[in-house]
Amino acid sequence: MVEERIGVSIHSVGHIYPYPSVIRLGAYIRVPYKRVELSRKNVLRRDSFRCQYCGTHTAPLTIDHIHPRSRGGADTWENLTTACIPCNNKKGSRTPEEANMRLLSKPRKPNHIVFMKHFMGKVEDPWRPYLFAD
Repeated sequence: MVEERIGVSIHSVGHIYPYPSVIRLGAYIRVPYKRVELSRKNVLRRDSFRCQYCGTHTAPLTIDHIHPRSRGGADTWENLTTACIPCNNKKGSRTPEEANMRLLSKPRKPNHIVFMKHFMGKVEDPWRPYLFAD
């Protein structure tokens, strides 16, 4: 055990043990790298459920092709972004430059660490020195 969780313990009949928060492995079995699947849900996650044109996160969201499919745009991480319905309709079958709409962030293929952080939720303070996710 490297760090214990304060205020929590494990009880047995005769002993009380500290509850581990961070542990060190004695042996590690390498797991093959998992790639992040390209899906609507994962594009929304990558963009933090926020329109990449106006920044809203309250309106119904859709997926927008930056380079329109009607002009040969592909279904790739770099060409898909999250947009609210009004922004998606405003942009239409044009590029963001043609529609005079600027993206808040450049879309790129996400790292699996981003998705681990999303599922973990809040990162406890004692973990921070041991994670590469911050």
